[in-house]
Amino acid sequence: MEIKRVYSHKKAFLDLLLLADEQESMIDRYLEQGELFVLYDQGVKTVCVVVKVQERVYEIKNLATDPSFQGKGYGKAMVEYIFQLYQKIADYLLVGTGDSPLTIPFYEKCGFSYSHRVPNFFVDFYDHPIYEAGKQLIDMVYLKKDFVSG
Repeated sequence: MEIKRVYSHKKAFLDLLLLADEQESMIDRYLEQGELFVLYDQGVKTVCVVVKVQERVYEIKNLATDPSFQGKGYGKAMVEYIFQLYQKIADYLLVGTGDSPLTIPFYEKCGFSYSHRVPNFFVDFYDHPIYEAGKQLIDMVYLKKDFVSG
C-alpha cells in the first residue's frame, strides 16, 4: 500500500471523487485548490482531498474508496495518513458530511468528534436531492479532529 500526492490531472480521479460528492460542480469548487492524495494497492483504492480553510485549519472535502474495496481498511488508512501529515501544520482537521448512518460512525471511529452543523446545506447547494442509505441528506454535519488538545 502506498499513498501519493497528485499535483496535476486531478480530474483523472473524478469517478471516485463523485462517490463522495456526487455533483461535479461542487468538486470543481475545491479540487484544484486542495491537496489530492491517492492510495494505491495494486491499483487505485481511495482518494482524499484536503483544503486549507483558515490558518492552521484544514478540511477533508472528499474521501472516497472504490465500492468493491470498501470495508477493507483503505479509508481508515487514508485518514490515519492525513492525521500524521496534518498534525504538524494544523490545530484542527474538519470533515463535513451528510447526516448519514454510514459516514458519521466511520469518522467517529477514526477519531473525529461532532463540531457543528450547517442547516439545509445539501438542499441549498446541490441541484438535486442527495440520498445515502435511503435517507435524504439535508444538513451538513461537521466533525473535528483536535490536534491541540489531543
